[in-house]
Amino acid sequence: MQYHAYELAHACIFPMRIGTRNLRDFINYPFNPLSMTPWGQTVSAACDVFEGITRRYDKPEFDIDETEVDGRTVTDAESVVLEKPFCDLLHFKRGVSRARAKSDPKVLIIAPMSGHYATLLRGTVAAMLPGHEVYITDWRDARMVPLAAGDFDLDDFIDYVIEFTRFLGPDIHIVAVCQPSVPALAATAVMAAAQDPAAPASLVMMGGPIDTRRNPTQVNELAQSRDLAWFEDKVISTVPFPHPGWMRRVYPGFVQLSGFMTMNLDRHVDAHIGHFYDLVKGDEDSVEQHRKFYDEYLAVMDLPAAFYLQTVETVFQRHALPDGFLTHRGEVVDCAAIEKTAIMTVEGELDDICGLGQTEAAHDLCPNAPLKSHYVQEGVGHYGVFNGRRWRTEIQPRVAEMIGRVDAKRRG
Repeated sequence: MQYHAYELAHACIFPMRIGTRNLRDFINYPFNPLSMTPWGQTVSAACDVFEGITRRYDKPEFDIDETEVDGRTVTDAESVVLEKPFCDLLHFKRGVSRARAKSDPKVLIIAPMSGHYATLLRGTVAAMLPGHEVYITDWRDARMVPLAAGDFDLDDFIDYVIEFTRFLGPDIHIVAVCQPSVPALAATAVMAAAQDPAAPASLVMMGGPIDTRRNPTQVNELAQSRDLAWFEDKVISTVPFPHPGWMRRVYPGFVQLSGFMTMNLDRHVDAHIGHFYDLVKGDEDSVEQHRKFYDEYLAVMDLPAAFYLQTVETVFQRHALPDGFLTHRGEVVDCAAIEKTAIMTVEGELDDICGLGQTEAAHDLCPNAPLKSHYVQEGVGHYGVFNGRRWRTEIQPRVAEMIGRVDAKRRG
């Protein structure tokens, strides 16, 4: 019923959006004398805000067309190198020589399957490109995946990480952002136990919920306060017709977005009020910055219900990985088997989604890793761990240094 109510609300408000858009365009018409009056600018700004908060947001583009390599600007070509039912593996091919591309470390960025699209990591990719061959998992909106493609759960996520790692060959470096830290660590352990030669050279986990009992946040407390039946009853819906994923059970993106918004509702309300006044004043820079952020933030995707529920139970309720009884395809995952993969963890001092210490817990699980390092970035929250100025100037150089050190040691 949630999904049907959501679709009905959009259908009911659509005529209002069209009317509001037409009114805004009429007022902004260059030859309309009202366009330059305080009244006209106020009405136009109100129409713009209303249209922005009520429309659907499509999947954004990465829009990374060029990169600076050694002081020279080169073009980037985004391409899909491997397709799976629930994910495309993207490669950002730089306009560098074949020898340079081969010598730079290969990095696989595992984007979170947590409601937002992989484009949320645009800044992560852009910062890594100058010195690395970068690949990223581009997860598909579950409502767009036909039911015939089968289901997708945490075991499948681990399988995808293993398959992508093998596809990219040996010496790959994995960077897992947020939620994928758990399946990425599990996949690395599974490959290590099997003595797989394609096991990653290093694994970087950033803001990941390895052990959510350490400094629990509001998100962790919510997961603990309800049993799994409550989540299945309250947040799981069935994709309605005519979406390609019709009849698929999902955790709708709009439900997760509403949860994120209510966590910091005052901040979002203030942001939109500020946006209104910026429109009235004609502050184009602030207006563009607001639109750029919310075009990304409000674009959400549905998650397969099996994956969401299994993650809630396994990661946030039973703490299966840190307690040593996480299984993959019936086999217990033993992180102590990791003996050839370097481990690095990164946390944000002000992270209100993944508290301090939750990612660092990975080090206790991997006593035999050949190299381990941990870094806490002061003054950043969850988003700042992988995006923004501190990511570019403080965190990314440390990640690149560790990857370079491991790559150089393995090659020679």
